[in-house]
Amino acid sequence: MKKSTIGIIAVAVVVVAAVGVYTFTKSGGSSGKTEIEYYSFSANPDYEKQLNEMVADFEKEHKDIKVNVQLAPFDTYLTKIQTLLAGGKAPDVFELNYENFVSYANKGVLMDLSSYVKDDKDIDLDNVNKEAFEAYKLDGKQYGMTESFSNVVTIYNKDMFDAAGVAYPTNEWKWADETAAAEKLTNASKSIWGTYSPVTMNEFYKVAAQNGGAIYDKNGKLDINSEKNVAALQHMVDLVLKDKVSPTPAQLSGQESGDLFVNGQLAMVHTGIWMFESFKKANFNWDIAVEAGNTQKATHFFANGLVVSKDTKKADASYEFVKFMSISKEEAEIRVNNSWELPILTDKTVLKSYLSQTPPSDREVVFESLDYLVMPPVSSIYNKLSTAADAEFQKVLLGDETPKAALDKLQKEFK
Repeated sequence: MKKSTIGIIAVAVVVVAAVGVYTFTKSGGSSGKTEIEYYSFSANPDYEKQLNEMVADFEKEHKDIKVNVQLAPFDTYLTKIQTLLAGGKAPDVFELNYENFVSYANKGVLMDLSSYVKDDKDIDLDNVNKEAFEAYKLDGKQYGMTESFSNVVTIYNKDMFDAAGVAYPTNEWKWADETAAAEKLTNASKSIWGTYSPVTMNEFYKVAAQNGGAIYDKNGKLDINSEKNVAALQHMVDLVLKDKVSPTPAQLSGQESGDLFVNGQLAMVHTGIWMFESFKKANFNWDIAVEAGNTQKATHFFANGLVVSKDTKKADASYEFVKFMSISKEEAEIRVNNSWELPILTDKTVLKSYLSQTPPSDREVVFESLDYLVMPPVSSIYNKLSTAADAEFQKVLLGDETPKAALDKLQKEFK
């Protein structure tokens, strides 16, 4: 889910909280408290203040525990964690997005929290999103606890639809419906396009699922060049090269799709619910819909979770912090009130605040999309496969390769 950028603070992290200012000190300091080190990426650039509030709330409830926070940008975060693990200096608790969680669990560097969860008489899992919570299970073992999740919806410019006399997207829309609407909304001479979604692996696996395809077959074998997958990639490319309702890489000129949407240059954009806050600055009316499918619906599911190092010497304190950051009402309220993704807590009194916020006016769509969620197809080779796929897809967009040739090439290289 979402992604962050501020530099690693190597010597000290100052955490400003309601109860005071905390400066990073090494575990075993003179405070008399159990100190745990926590590494995170998701709070920056926009939510460092909210993370500090969560830590302060935790420390109020656990006066014998002090949390030392280290932040790193996502693009260097995993390298930092890997370096620490290799050097035997892993933090007690660290954050992992779902796409990377499985590989770390398979490496045997994470603590199995199953017994903690099972023996915890104070934990209540009746009020959490089951799918989200179990995302951090592997082979029946709980190796982490989900702190937040998010998904992708179709966000559309209502004013543009009204001006063109085009009906708004509905939950019944299929690919053909979106393409037809996008054709009426596109005016390439004015750099206005009807729809946009990135032609990347992170988008492709979802679009493939919308056509009944999958990256791996039921036996876990790579099946990226199946007929259904080829048709899905062809659809993505056709929007750009054939139907011309989505901008080419050259027409994007390095601009972000979110900026184009706010500028009134995109009638529809497929992006995450984390963009709601940024889109509030738009000077037009907009709303959301469940993404169109083809043979079926499928929507992204992204998650961030907290894991505990297998080698921690502070397992009890680490578990308490992980649990708090996952399912506490305090954590959930901070996320909801600041539109910082979604907590896994399903407490209606907490979510009421989220649903009442506008825009968009129809936030129930966010939860309706969860009925069609598809998890990232993680595997030990997925990161390399994803990078290679992105490079091949760019060749297809430039007209240097066909969708089938690109997928055949990936199948041969990574099978």
